[in-house]
Amino acid sequence: MQNKGLVKVFSVLLVLVCLFYLSFSFVTRHYENEAAEYAKGDPKLEEEYLDSISSKKVWLWNYTLKQCREMEIGLGLDLKGGMNVIMEVSVGDILKSLADQNQSEAFNKAIANAQKAKENSQSDFITLFVQEYKKLAPGKRLSELFATQQMRDKVSQNSSDADVEKALRAETKAAIDNSYNILRTRIDRFGVVQPNIQTLENSMGRIMVELPGIKEPERVRRLLQGAANLEFWETFDAKAILPYLQGVENTIRAMQDGKSVTIDSTAVAEVPAAVDTTVQAKSDLASMLTAKEGAKDQKTQQAEYEKAKKEHPLFSIFQPNQSGQSALLGYAAAKDTAQINTYFAMPEVVSQLPRELRLKWGVKPAQFDPTGKIFELYAIKCTSRSGKAALEGDVVVDARAEFDEHQRQVVGMTMNSEGARLWAQLTKNNVGHSIAIVLDNFVYSAPNVNNEITGGRSSISGNFTPEEAKDLANVLKTGKMPAPAHIVQEDVIGPSLGQESINAGIISFIVAIILLMLFMCGMYGFVPGMVANVALLFNMFFTLGVLASFQAALTLSGIAGMVLVLGIAVDANVLIYERTREELRAGKGTRQALMDGYKNAFSAIFDSNLSSIITGVILFNFGTGPILGFATTLIIGILISFFTAVFMTRAFYDHFMAKDKWLNLTFYSPLSKKYIVDTHFNFIGITKKAFNILAILSVLSLVSFGIRGLSQSIDFTGGRNYVVEFDQPASPESVRATIGDKFGEQTSVTVIALGTDGKKVRISTNYGIEASSQAVDHEIENILMKNLPGSHILSSQKVGPSMANDIKIGAIWAVVFSLIAIGLYMMLRFKNIAFSVGSVAGLAADTLLIFGVYSACWGILPFSMEIDQTFIAAILTIIGYSMNDKIVIFDRVREFLKLYPSRDRKQLFNDSLNTTLARTINTGGSTLLVLLAIFFLGAESIRSFSFAMILGVIISTLSSLYVSSPVAYLMMKRQIKKQAKKS
Repeated sequence: MQNKGLVKVFSVLLVLVCLFYLSFSFVTRHYENEAAEYAKGDPKLEEEYLDSISSKKVWLWNYTLKQCREMEIGLGLDLKGGMNVIMEVSVGDILKSLADQNQSEAFNKAIANAQKAKENSQSDFITLFVQEYKKLAPGKRLSELFATQQMRDKVSQNSSDADVEKALRAETKAAIDNSYNILRTRIDRFGVVQPNIQTLENSMGRIMVELPGIKEPERVRRLLQGAANLEFWETFDAKAILPYLQGVENTIRAMQDGKSVTIDSTAVAEVPAAVDTTVQAKSDLASMLTAKEGAKDQKTQQAEYEKAKKEHPLFSIFQPNQSGQSALLGYAAAKDTAQINTYFAMPEVVSQLPRELRLKWGVKPAQFDPTGKIFELYAIKCTSRSGKAALEGDVVVDARAEFDEHQRQVVGMTMNSEGARLWAQLTKNNVGHSIAIVLDNFVYSAPNVNNEITGGRSSISGNFTPEEAKDLANVLKTGKMPAPAHIVQEDVIGPSLGQESINAGIISFIVAIILLMLFMCGMYGFVPGMVANVALLFNMFFTLGVLASFQAALTLSGIAGMVLVLGIAVDANVLIYERTREELRAGKGTRQALMDGYKNAFSAIFDSNLSSIITGVILFNFGTGPILGFATTLIIGILISFFTAVFMTRAFYDHFMAKDKWLNLTFYSPLSKKYIVDTHFNFIGITKKAFNILAILSVLSLVSFGIRGLSQSIDFTGGRNYVVEFDQPASPESVRATIGDKFGEQTSVTVIALGTDGKKVRISTNYGIEASSQAVDHEIENILMKNLPGSHILSSQKVGPSMANDIKIGAIWAVVFSLIAIGLYMMLRFKNIAFSVGSVAGLAADTLLIFGVYSACWGILPFSMEIDQTFIAAILTIIGYSMNDKIVIFDRVREFLKLYPSRDRKQLFNDSLNTTLARTINTGGSTLLVLLAIFFLGAESIRSFSFAMILGVIISTLSSLYVSSPVAYLMMKRQIKKQAKKS
């Protein structure tokens, strides 16, 4: 093998990289076990222990425990439990804001028409709006709408429509980015480990948020959907408030001596960030009271800390700003902010403080604290009778990060005319004092006012980094974009359901690997089988390592993707071994036969892997959430399997054969010696019968579509799903009878069983789907709990109508694009349209028949057969898998065409099909072993996926033999006749 040294070096480097990234998971697991042992079953104490050492360097002399936890392989929501939501920012509302709420009938009707058209279109909202406006107002220019004060630097009355559209896209993207930043900040304050938030590139205005381990979904909904509220507040100088704090301390201590003070749970919502108990504060007092990193006697340390808190309830956790300068009142550890909020909310304390005083925390850790654990408390002054801020953010028309004359990073801000007037008065009254910029009730900046600012243009300085200046500019621009984000899709998964999924996924994974290993050894002998098996283990190790390097979360669908990749990875080894067998039967020695086996199988392996990657890429662009995880794992796994199966196994053989070992390998076992050898089936001869059977099955499928249709999930219809578990067995029919009439006559309610113990069902309903208020969620949950005693909700899912339409359209296009992409690839690669038409015909037959089975059998088979995103993922995966088989056959046809150009085409196709038959059956058999393990042992949520894949493997194998090959043969035969006529 050429470049075998390069393969070895690359393999070693890949092993080291994967070990590096996977090591973080082992380190994290070690300290989590240590924390569990210390806490002895107390979750709160366990988390406090981990927090206390989170900034301690625990790995490779450089990485803290917090960094290790961030870099470990996380568990997805379906394994850990948690919440996944897709937020949507209304682009229509953004355009209305940019047009200064223009009341033009054509403008508002164009917005409404675009919103309606968006439900059935893949075009973005701005494109649809422009099209609709030009229909309603022919001859009118867009600049007439958008030459507003907000857009004055970007759009003028003379701007062309193209320039206006470009500016609208830029401003809309900025607004969505602002929403993203606000959501990210809110999530950071929530204290979630390994949250995931990202804008969906193919869906303008949509943002996906994943929060593993969340146990308070109602709080999350409230947090994420709250409107951004930008405000400018006057402030107190700290020295004006500090004298009151000793009295506050005495009052709190006196109250605690009389009775214990309970922390208000609502105060927790304002904890600025994930907490840590190890704090290095700015003062000696805070340092003395802080838990020491690496302290051996944790109990003694905790006792001393509790004693200090009793003697100094406020000052033990709050360090005042002794200088008294600016509005900064003091500092506290993030973990103590809730307690401090409670203290200052006590009526006895409130009565001692100035009536105008409001206390607000900074949004980010203090700059002096490198550990990111100390936050600043600001003294805000409320001077209005209404209790509102002196100025609100809707007056800001623009803000940007820029440099002043001394090349210092500042933030430039521009206000409208009314804002400029109020800002001038506000700054005039506060020269020498700070004005706090507050968003979502947290202080983002509190710059000092040097002089009165007129004209509405301001420059805010504050030792900003470029990133901080950009973030503050985004915050300020938020004030002019009244477009709150709403939840359009939601999944809530309980931790108990996640644990069940972990157990099922691990069991199915282990069983699948064992079955594959036994299959390879039983089919090709112990040594060749174990070489392939070692490659499979490396495949799994590398895939996990690459996922860890991407800091990807391991999901249930990702595990299914890994198991499936193992089945697909076997295909390359089967191809090589079957080809080696042929060379051995031709009389070649083992070394030469193996070399030719690798050489001759390479093109088929390359083409089949590339076709699978094409469908994986389409799936990646189509999917969200779990489907995205599956596509990512599939693509990574296929790339790695190509390397391990083709190059690493070759390196193994070269190494041992160079030492004159393994020179007598036969690549078969006693069980497989005479298995599918020298067959002469007349596949092409029964083309007519095969086509007739296909026609009958296709008609039956279409009839079933017309009569029964498809069981569409809420992914495509919109609605809500609830997985409910009962203490005692309950049939779906009885549950449906109990709750069916509780939602009204026009509401759809379906109930299906999950699992085999009869205690778990999934309830689906479209009740109140048009409403986005949380009241509907509560109403449905109350109906379920009231009418289904002895039950509890394990998980819930909500998909809004607009999201459902987008998913449905996207799914259709994904399947269509896959078929077109495969057809084009086959035509380019094989340079003969016969192969392309044959492939697409076989894939279309696969897709139609699988849909037909699902149409005929839903409601009959004892598991969900709904058409959802997971099912579409299965269809696209089947398309890629089916192409593997077809490519292998057509690759052999292409080879025989070069070797035997004058051979009769019917015989040539039959010879190709017979010589690749063992590979076709072996690959299908090995993949079926994997899928059967997933189907019978995997989690309930992917049973429909695995069933579709099982159907796909069987149907695609048959379609390769009896549809794609005959169609390609007939096309080629027709080409020969046309050429004969021309000549």
